[in-house]
Amino acid sequence: MKAISARTTRGLNLGSVVDAADNSGARKVRIVSVKHGKGTKGRQIAAKVADWVKVSVRKGDPKMKGEVFDAVVVRQRRTWKRNTGETVGFMDNAVVLLKDDKGNPKGTQIKGPVAREVQERWKEVAKLATVVY
Repeated sequence: MKAISARTTRGLNLGSVVDAADNSGARKVRIVSVKHGKGTKGRQIAAKVADWVKVSVRKGDPKMKGEVFDAVVVRQRRTWKRNTGETVGFMDNAVVLLKDDKGNPKGTQIKGPVAREVQERWKEVAKLATVVY
C-alpha cells in the first residue's frame, strides 16, 4: 500500500459502527479488521483515514445484511495533522465499500466529502467523490 503524506491518528477501533458513504446498498457497517495493519503485542489494532478495512453490513439492503466486504475509510471524526500544519477532522466516520482488491468501489456515487489522503492512496475512490477536502 502506498504511503500517505500525513501523520494520521488512528481513530476507529475494531467493532466501530460507521456510515457507508456510497450507494452500494449498505447504510451502517461494523469494522471487523484492518488489512495490512501494524500493531503492538497486546494492543488491539485500530483504523485511520485511507486504511483498507474489512466490514460487516449491519443495516441496509436485506440481501447484503451480515455479509463481509472490503472497504476504505474516507472520513474520520478524530482529528489528525497534515504536513502543512493544518489539523483536519470530519463530522462523522464513513467508509466506501470495494468490489475487488484493486480498489474499485462497489457503488457509483460517494455522498459527502473525502479526505485528501484517500486521493493519494485510492485514486478510483476519489474519482467518484464530489468534494476532496
